[in-house]
Amino acid sequence: MRRRPRSDFIGAMHATPLQSLVEYCNRVLRVESFGDWDGAQNGLQVANRGRVRRLAAAVDARLATIRQAAAAGADLLLVHHGLFWGPTTPWTGSRLELMRLLLENDLAVYSAHLPLDAHPRWGNNARLCAALGLGRTRPFFPTKGQPIGRLASGRWSREELRSRLARAVGRAPLEIPFGPAVCRRVGVVSGGAGAELRQAAAEGVDTFITGEGPHWTHALAEELGLNVYYAGHYATETFGVRALAAQVAARFRIPWEFIDHPTGL
Repeated sequence: MRRRPRSDFIGAMHATPLQSLVEYCNRVLRVESFGDWDGAQNGLQVANRGRVRRLAAAVDARLATIRQAAAAGADLLLVHHGLFWGPTTPWTGSRLELMRLLLENDLAVYSAHLPLDAHPRWGNNARLCAALGLGRTRPFFPTKGQPIGRLASGRWSREELRSRLARAVGRAPLEIPFGPAVCRRVGVVSGGAGAELRQAAAEGVDTFITGEGPHWTHALAEELGLNVYYAGHYATETFGVRALAAQVAARFRIPWEFIDHPTGL
């Protein structure tokens, strides 16, 4: 698939050097100071010819979202989950098609994984806490040397918290209600932190909100006396890329759009 002609807006649209945008994201996200999972490769993953006139954002860099970004005329796709999570060869089949799409459409890819989870203003966890109306929060849940989650103190009933969470993510969360009926210390870590319930409990939370977790965490939550809410890995990680893309687009005066490709997980 080749990019649609863009003669209708090229003349009127502001162009930003790709390097300027990358340097800005690297700086505000403190990419160089973060460890991450093996192969995560935070930062610019695929370059283009050096200009950005239109930005797209998505949770995942995958064939479907790259097709949509190319169809939208984007020059840069900003994602939370990038292209690299371990060995990426051979470049055949759908992987070759993905690379062809990027090259033929001059589409760059920038990924921010743990740095975007952790950002105190635009991160997944900060924005999810804001959507939940939890008020002031503080850093929580050290991972790879940096706290990536947020911790809120207050007083919320389980029913109120469950309702707020459903509105925020657009789906009913899975509730494991083994903690107190009134939640006073709520920890939020987007994505797949369910296997780390012991760490959350050790940091003093009575309620833990994340995206997903293994089957055995139901029994562990009961053992720990913890409320747990699984609100969806994808659903809890739409917040950061939206917030970061909106900030970048405003700063560099370029249009942007969010490409929603939910997994249901």
